[in-house]
Amino acid sequence: MDIVAFGAHPDDTELGCSGTLAALVNQGLNVAVVDLTRGEMGSRGTPEIRLKEAEKATEILGLSARDNLSLPDTKLVNTRELQLPIIERIRRYQPHICILPAPVDRHPDHGHAATLLSDAIFYSGLAKIRTIGSDGNFQTPYRPSHVLHYMQDQPFEPDFVFDITDTIQIKEKAIRAFATQFNVPDPGDEPETYISDPKFIEALRARAKYFGHLGGFEYGEGFLYKKKPFPVTGFSFLMNTNPKR
Repeated sequence: MDIVAFGAHPDDTELGCSGTLAALVNQGLNVAVVDLTRGEMGSRGTPEIRLKEAEKATEILGLSARDNLSLPDTKLVNTRELQLPIIERIRRYQPHICILPAPVDRHPDHGHAATLLSDAIFYSGLAKIRTIGSDGNFQTPYRPSHVLHYMQDQPFEPDFVFDITDTIQIKEKAIRAFATQFNVPDPGDEPETYISDPKFIEALRARAKYFGHLGGFEYGEGFLYKKKPFPVTGFSFLMNTNPKR
């Protein structure tokens, strides 16, 4: 894989960076998502339904692969036991770029996941931490070249903004694939939540509009670059953009 994006729960990557992922897929890159938990502690839906919703979102985004590690929801502690399945996936996919949840956010799982993932990514490069791949053989140590954080509930000052003007509709379609969680006019027997209100989708578009404005695009998604400064060997990333600002 060229890029692997991680979420604490199914739908986290859809909310935070799916416009970017869809754009990268359209550019011909191999993109995967790894969900750490099944979201079994969520107020709405079931783990089984959410896995099916994630499959639908995967098709919409055109992802090359999607995994769920079935780690315990609301218990993402930073232990070697929980690091090892993440290390196994990193060594299996060998992504050039990993995209992680926000370092600090409204839902504690998001920040806990970011810490767990950050350490697992580093340890993935250590030869004496041994993991066995799906083929039954010991894996080769591997560490991605770049690590980013996507924005979730709480906004932050981004290091860069990615243009999602051409993929905002794909993003919103992928979010709506999680029909138990979002855009629910009638909550039925399950509780109405902060994110199930149809107005939540409107707020997401407004945020994309705001950060797109900051980047000089119509719609955008903001990211943090984990290990600053941002390394460059040329200005192609600037020559390829013409922001209006």
